[in-house]
Amino acid sequence: MNSTTTFDAGTIEALSIDELAIAQKIAGELGVRLSQVQAVLSLSAEGCTVPFISRYRKERTGNLDEVQVRDCIQKFESYKNLEERRLEVLKGVSALGKLDAFLYENIQKAATLTELEDLWAPFKKKKKTRGMLAQEKGLGPLADLMAKASLEEVVAAAPSFVCSDEEHPELSVASPEEALAGARDILAERLSQDTEIRAYVKQLVLQHGSLSVKGIGDDEKREQSTYQMYWDYKEPLSTLKHHRVLAVNRGEREGELDVSIDIDDLLVEDRVVERVRPANAQHRDAVTDGLSRLLLPAVRREIRSDLSEKAESHAIEVFSTNLRNLLMQPPLRGTRVLGIDPGIRTGTKCAALDETGKFLDYFVINQETKPEQGKKDIAAAVTKHGLSVVAVGNGTGSHEVQKLVAEAIAEHRLDCRFAVVDEDGASVYSASDLAREEFPELDLTIRGAISIGRRLQDPLAELVKIDPKSIGVGLYQHDVNQKRLAEQLDEVVGSVVNQVGVNLNTASYSLLRYVSGINASLAKKIVKFRDASGVIRSRSLLKEIPGLGEKTFEQCAGFLKIPESDNPLDNSWVHPENYALAAELLPIVKSGKDPSHEERAALKEKYGVGDITLDDIIAELKRPNRDPREDLPPPLLQQGVLSFEDLQPGMKVKGKVKNVVDFGAFVDIGIKESALIHVSEMGDRFVKNPMDVLRVGDLKEFTIISIDPVRRRIGLSLRAMAQTGQVAGRPESAEGRRDDPSAAGFGHAGKDAKDEPRGGRNAAPQRAASSFGSGGRVSTGKPAPRGRSFREGSDDGMTYNPFADLLKKQK
Repeated sequence: MNSTTTFDAGTIEALSIDELAIAQKIAGELGVRLSQVQAVLSLSAEGCTVPFISRYRKERTGNLDEVQVRDCIQKFESYKNLEERRLEVLKGVSALGKLDAFLYENIQKAATLTELEDLWAPFKKKKKTRGMLAQEKGLGPLADLMAKASLEEVVAAAPSFVCSDEEHPELSVASPEEALAGARDILAERLSQDTEIRAYVKQLVLQHGSLSVKGIGDDEKREQSTYQMYWDYKEPLSTLKHHRVLAVNRGEREGELDVSIDIDDLLVEDRVVERVRPANAQHRDAVTDGLSRLLLPAVRREIRSDLSEKAESHAIEVFSTNLRNLLMQPPLRGTRVLGIDPGIRTGTKCAALDETGKFLDYFVINQETKPEQGKKDIAAAVTKHGLSVVAVGNGTGSHEVQKLVAEAIAEHRLDCRFAVVDEDGASVYSASDLAREEFPELDLTIRGAISIGRRLQDPLAELVKIDPKSIGVGLYQHDVNQKRLAEQLDEVVGSVVNQVGVNLNTASYSLLRYVSGINASLAKKIVKFRDASGVIRSRSLLKEIPGLGEKTFEQCAGFLKIPESDNPLDNSWVHPENYALAAELLPIVKSGKDPSHEERAALKEKYGVGDITLDDIIAELKRPNRDPREDLPPPLLQQGVLSFEDLQPGMKVKGKVKNVVDFGAFVDIGIKESALIHVSEMGDRFVKNPMDVLRVGDLKEFTIISIDPVRRRIGLSLRAMAQTGQVAGRPESAEGRRDDPSAAGFGHAGKDAKDEPRGGRNAAPQRAASSFGSGGRVSTGKPAPRGRSFREGSDDGMTYNPFADLLKKQK
């Protein structure tokens, strides 16, 4: 077929999506068998959830884990959407009578939605393109000749295309020069539609191009700008980090930055001409015109889009990982807690809770005007209600309250300790409809104290009541696609809830709605049924709940635990469909033995299960209802209190990781300020990804290597030399330099200003400063000099300060 061959409309209409080919592609990408992918897709089509498939259908999927199951489903949906759009574009171009062999081939080759949309774009415009008009003038054959013949042959053929059309004057060709110009336009568009050439140009730009950023405004505007560091900034695309992409995107949206992709156009032109090998000068002119007018602008747009999408995906992934680790924090089981929400103007609210989180009593203290009375009130509450732990929120006034609690414990010889609890999002919960439903008679500040106490008792059960975006473990969360962020965070919460399991008789509506197979409406019906019927004592009773049919029962039953049931299997991970098998295994396991080879074979044949299911049930019967959170570090409990002024370089401090971001991790060391350990201080070897070393909730002993008393910043290290009181140079990357200029300092603990509704621990915004590499000395607090290239200057990990205006007001 040549480029002018057209396709029969019936042939195009008959095209369909090859789902088998998609499944084969997914199997190759994930390194699994085709049959495993097909099993997952089949189960998903049947209405099975990811948690159910990964836990209870291992035999069919070949033991794929939750991540692999989710990847299979998500990739299938993504690739199917791509193929559906491909068919739409083919049919759309065909309906216009414009589909030729060249265009058909490149539509089929398009690997992304962006490529498909660029191919479709000329045809959805009301105004025809120059190439389209040339085709309508009948100049396609001349373009074909121009792409392969000598210049003399092309020039000689051009006069034969001169014509006059009185009925349609716009289709007239007035001269040979106009015919040649039209042929060049056709070839220019063909170049822009060639997916292989496009991929080659994109590779060239990524290898040799740079992101160029210019500030919009004069020097006065620059001095006042949040984006001061980016006022005259350039960085190779090959080294560009995700957080910088999000920073300049925000600056561009706010009208403060002008962002472009710079590339040596002559370099690209020479390379493309060398690859295309034009047949003659006219063909070369068409190539250079198509490159500069059509292809390069499209590639620049695609790269900007790709950079933004990858940066957003990375930010969402970091947020998701931190959220998962936060939700997986171990509970303090069987512990009575006093939750304290520090306050100044209206006093500090205190709420006593029993072992299950039930509200017992509340009182208000004032640590500033009546500290002695506050100590007595705390001591009285601890004694009266048998409280063993005090949970102090980390908001405004927290340090003073911690000191008061520590003194109360010491002076009254109380048998209890206290913990500092991150209260991010507590105000969101306390003002929510859910909190009003739970505690209609209580003031919202008392609800906040209850939430703080419950977070220590069972972080998962309490944090699911709050929008994940308000919990404060993300970075740039307001700069990413909010729909994608919400969907992925929702997936994470659901994954953790189903990994831990839920007590059917105590779980809130907020927790139940994340259980496999249960939606918000059904969760409310379960709570209503439970309130009306009392304690549910059997999983089988779930079927009596309106709207909970057989399929839903299959999906949710194994994740709902009933400690009050007479059947111990109701409080285990064993699914009701395998109760008969488990009942035969239980006596064997209780005797301390494993089933013999003959017994296993008989059970597998009798119940139609495989070794995987059999082994899972045996493991569960040996250690029933195991909580995966039990293996993680417990909360950091204290009896004394530490202040910023107590800290010295070289001092050892125990801390709990609060947030992990691209450039390091923020650590709670029991004071108001969060400390930062930069990625370069996480080990004696080069660390590329902080999450390879630390995760939210980790308890470690750190060495303080720098203190900035002006900005109240603390730098930590895990390096062996730092542990011995020595502070040496940091490990360098393979390129012989620090991996990220953000080593110079750090900013806010991964949150935007609007993420801190309560004036929490990191409410005071921070600007990049050279607080590392001081050899164990206290920093002078002077800001590091700002440069204009990516290799210079101080990068706080965000490379701009979203709180600059607030800082200026404080000064």
